[in-house]
Amino acid sequence: LNPVVRLSDFLYKLTSNGRKFFKHCDYVHEVAENVISQRKKTLQDDPDAQSSKKKYLDFLDILLKARDEDGTGLTDLEIRNEVDTFLFEGHDTTASGISWALYSLAKHPEHQRRVQEEIDSLMADKQEKRIVSEDFNKMPYLTMCLKESMRVFCPVPIISRQLVNPIVVDGITLPPHTLFDINIIALHHNPTVWGEDHNEFRPDRFLPENINKMDNFAFLPFSAGPRNCIGQNFAFNEMKTTIARILQRFDLSVDESHPVLPRPEVVTRAMNGIKLFMKPR
Repeated sequence: LNPVVRLSDFLYKLTSNGRKFFKHCDYVHEVAENVISQRKKTLQDDPDAQSSKKKYLDFLDILLKARDEDGTGLTDLEIRNEVDTFLFEGHDTTASGISWALYSLAKHPEHQRRVQEEIDSLMADKQEKRIVSEDFNKMPYLTMCLKESMRVFCPVPIISRQLVNPIVVDGITLPPHTLFDINIIALHHNPTVWGEDHNEFRPDRFLPENINKMDNFAFLPFSAGPRNCIGQNFAFNEMKTTIARILQRFDLSVDESHPVLPRPEVVTRAMNGIKLFMKPR
């Protein structure tokens, strides 16, 4: 479609592609609104029900109970927008991170073995071979491998921002409301930042002694600052759990006959998918 048509909701809705797109959007919004209304009704019928049954409030409870200094809560639309963000930003991005991490470990069996040894050691004294929240900080090597995979194959390669205040870049002042893109994948492969071997998979880049020497903005898989990813801790732990469970059960290897070529889009994908062999351990 003509880019001008895509920029105008009015014109885009007149196209078959646009009608299909907004039909799907309406369906997704309806699902989110139903979940929100049901939870809101539960809280209204029994305000103490949620807090008495659960040790922690979940994301939706927090949104529904949030109040500013004047006692005003979020509108239904604002809550739905936050729910939509969690549903969609936490789906494709996490899937991309998991896929590229498994590919990286399959391609580098020496690192895969170290991760498996770490997981095996963690599970050795457990009766139920499950990963729980207390285990997240007990897998340092898996954490290093996952971070390195997210550096090499950044799940979100580019983000956009709008300036609130003017800033000066190379002597040029950018005024407020300027829209600009931040090329995260270029940052993660900048030889000045990561060295001439920036294309190599080296988890030791994220050893504590190396992290301490790193600039705070050298590694930005979840962005940074006040507009960073609201669900980054959840997403990172979700990826660690999934990868650990897979490597606990399988040895991975790459299909050498299938070329894997990353394609940066809204989310980094493989042009023809990723094919791996999984052998039960």
